[in-house]
Amino acid sequence: MTATFRSYVAIGDSFTEGLMDFADDPEHSDPATDGFRGWADRLAEQLVTSPAGSPDLTYANLAIRGRLTDQVLSEQLPRALELAPDLVSICTGGNDCLRPYTNIDDLADELEAAVVQLREAGIAVLMANGFDTETASPLLRAVRPRVATYNSHLWTIAQRHGCYMLDLWGLRELYATQMWADDRIHLSAAGHELVSRQALATLEGTAGTRRGFAMPERPGRPVRQAVTEETAWVRTHLAPWVSRRLRGVSSGDGLVAKLPTLTPVCGDADAEVRGDADAGTTPSA
Repeated sequence: MTATFRSYVAIGDSFTEGLMDFADDPEHSDPATDGFRGWADRLAEQLVTSPAGSPDLTYANLAIRGRLTDQVLSEQLPRALELAPDLVSICTGGNDCLRPYTNIDDLADELEAAVVQLREAGIAVLMANGFDTETASPLLRAVRPRVATYNSHLWTIAQRHGCYMLDLWGLRELYATQMWADDRIHLSAAGHELVSRQALATLEGTAGTRRGFAMPERPGRPVRQAVTEETAWVRTHLAPWVSRRLRGVSSGDGLVAKLPTLTPVCGDADAEVRGDADAGTTPSA
């Protein structure tokens, strides 16, 4: 029988914060200070009318962009345990896999210890495995074997401790061009919507069986267009990322969780999470 969740807390990095999902307000102009919607926010809205959720669902999102796993576990996990929800989504490790010095086995050990804490507290856990970077930029394509190894550990952890697994690697529709933002690292609004629907199906036990691992076809580009677009991408997105790495800073430095307190959720089609002056703070630089 499908579990009924009356409270949900999301922890993680930019993926769970919802970076680049401007669906609620396309006039957003400053990604450093404006709020994002994201798959976890969408999932919370969907749980209000789902047999897996509750009309009285409360929700908190503690995720902050740029966070490494040890930061997520030291900063966000204690707060999640304090809130004592029925469900926690814990999606982390992508930023760690990008760093060549990260020991993937140790990373999995860290995450498993956190999952054990949550499960011993009687909290259901939704995990997510890593994206397949086969068709990504060369920088991300190079980490595919590391992500695959990490994913194998995640499936083991989920099986050992009775967790739900949101399978992003196998969600091949997610790798269509329109599912990704211009930076090619974060999802677009369409991508976040697809992930939220898959997450809901996972919690409801209705996730459909898919076959095959072929990537969606992507349109070809004339050489001149490709060179122009790749040059613009390097200048706009890759160079700032490299610069932050060299300076030892993160895009999330100085930011706070956008929804740090369990808050009632609207479930209608155009709903947004309802916050108050104390709970619904937006990130600040």
